[in-house]
Amino acid sequence: MPFRTGEPSRERREQLAAFQKTLSFRFKDQALLNQALTHRSHVNEDAHSRGNNERLEFLGDAILGMVVAAYLFSKLGDKAEGDLARIKSFVVSEDTLSGIAAGIGIDMLILFGKGEERSGGRGKKAILADAMEAVFGAAYLDGGFDKARDLILRFLTPEVAKVLEDRHHKDYKTLLQEYAQKRLKTYPVYALAGKSGPDHDRTYRITCSLKGTAWGPASGKTKKEAEQSAAALAYDSIIEAGGIEAEELLGIKKL
Repeated sequence: MPFRTGEPSRERREQLAAFQKTLSFRFKDQALLNQALTHRSHVNEDAHSRGNNERLEFLGDAILGMVVAAYLFSKLGDKAEGDLARIKSFVVSEDTLSGIAAGIGIDMLILFGKGEERSGGRGKKAILADAMEAVFGAAYLDGGFDKARDLILRFLTPEVAKVLEDRHHKDYKTLLQEYAQKRLKTYPVYALAGKSGPDHDRTYRITCSLKGTAWGPASGKTKKEAEQSAAALAYDSIIEAGGIEAEELLGIKKL
């Protein structure tokens, strides 16, 4: 299907055609792919733009979560619910998705406004992860669930293997912050509970608080290390309690 508004340049069409080969996914409506790779800052500066990728990101996030959850459920029959939730959280994290996006060149294909371009938008993990999810959402609308599932698993199955083999990046502060922002609309707070030892061998103790509940203190040789440990306590506690169900334990209304 041709673009209905904002006819792209020949160069842009060639870029999208090459990217589809990288994806091993051919879009019938290339306008959907173009929209998935359009940041809202670009729309603000281009009156002819068809729209930004935020709605597609919303859709893609939901489809991604369902596909990965179903895959883990069917392939890891020996794992408990808490283990499945923990694996899924790493696989669909911002860190993982942004890495995939950068690896297949999405960072160079996103259409930005001049301001976001100057501020380093192409290197922002949140923007890259959102664009990856938007591509998944566009693939679902263009080809249906089965084709979108195949596309998602092509990129995410190797990430599942990394987690199972303990080869994945464990940035608990980022994971906890993503959860808090997306589900609770707030941020975790870290506080120094104490420190001990001489300057050359100091140990820090940090607590992590979220919505009035505190975890820790956790220890580390640097403040960052102690914060990571405290974040791990909080995140693992929430996941063990069942993720969304944990919000009820914290007295938080479900979204």
